[in-house]
Parts: sequence; structure tokens; C-alpha cells
Amino acid sequence: MTRMSVFNSPLLLGFDHFERMLDRASKASAEGYPPYNIEQVGDNKLRITLAVAGFSMDDLAVSVEDNQLVIRGRQQTEEDDTRVFLHRGIAARQFQRSFVLAEGIEVKGASLDNGLLAIELDRIVPEPQVRTIEIESGGADSGKKRRKTIDVQTE
Repeated sequence: MTRMSVFNSPLLLGFDHFERMLDRASKASAEGYPPYNIEQVGDNKLRITLAVAGFSMDDLAVSVEDNQLVIRGRQQTEEDDTRVFLHRGIAARQFQRSFVLAEGIEVKGASLDNGLLAIELDRIVPEPQVRTIEIESGGADSGKKRRKTIDVQTE
């Protein structure tokens, strides 16, 4: 079954990157490993915490690719012939977890503590800027131009 694109209309030129972002977000939400929390830890601060028990710092990679936070994990498996498992229930599989970052979100750092990978995010709030716009009179006043300035606040 082929999927019908919402952005297939000839009136929506240049919106193909939105479709790719939506595809990435839907693929990322379909997988449930590793489990994670997203918490607000301040007015403009977020923390994503992933449960990555069994992974060392060398096994994990955190990167930002096209406004997308990507966390990858791959355990270095050492073949040990002396170990015999009666039951093997701890996952040792590789993973990739992605989060689409909104405009103005920056990754500030990551830390690994007791099997929890915490990634700190900041939302950058731009300072409002005031610009002065000059208004000119183009009237038929004997060649004189009157000017008036106004202040405009932009974000």
C-alpha cells in the first residue's frame, strides 16, 4: 500500500523537508528501546534521560544532525567461551534513538551515571530588539519632506 503524501500538492513547493522530518519522527517513536524520560528542569531547560544499563561511555555516541538529536549505543561484545548462560534476558543490542529539536534548542551536554544517560538541553530565548523606522512624507508640500521616527520591537 502506497502512502499518500500530504505535501504532494503543486501549491506546496519546498515543503519536502517537513515530510522527511515527520517520517523521521514517526520512525523514532515506533521503537521502544531504550526507555527514556523528558523532564523540564527550569524555565528554559530540559533533560532527556535514557536508561542505558550495561553500556559504557565508549559504547555511546550523542550527536546533532539537521536539528535532530541522535543517540546511538553499541556494546563491544567480547566473546567469552567460559561463560555459560542458563537464561539471557539482558538486552545487549545496539540502538538508535532520535529526537527532533525545535528551533532555538541547544544541546548543552551529556553525562552517564548509574546506567542513566542524561542530556541537558537549553532553549535560547532571543532578547527583544528595538529598531527605529523612519517615516517620510511624500506629500506635495512645497518640496519639503517631513520625517517622523517610530520604534518597533522585534523578537
